[in-house]
Amino acid sequence: MDCVFCKIIAGDIPSDKVYEDDSVYAFRDIAPQAPVHIIVIPKEHIESADDITIDNSDYIKKIFEKIPEIAKKCGLENGYRIINNCGADASQTVKHLHFHLLGGVSLSEKLC
Repeated sequence: MDCVFCKIIAGDIPSDKVYEDDSVYAFRDIAPQAPVHIIVIPKEHIESADDITIDNSDYIKKIFEKIPEIAKKCGLENGYRIINNCGADASQTVKHLHFHLLGGVSLSEKLC
């Protein structure tokens, strides 16, 4: 598979890892949009939010159980934003389900 996030999980591409367990991998974005910008991904390749099923939804559950821990570890004490881009019109550039965890500054209410 030619998925950059799968290659990061496998250790073939280096990343600035902030969290890892059997199901979840989190690392710092290489082009941050906020002082803290973490990418949180399932270790199972799921292409997008459109591809979440009863068979793989436990990965999403585990991600959202771990996000508060990751946020705290990264110093996001005053809040944070979680973003998922699904498909071309949403600018999903990597076809591996991922969540952007943004914070470290007061974020604007405007999203576009």
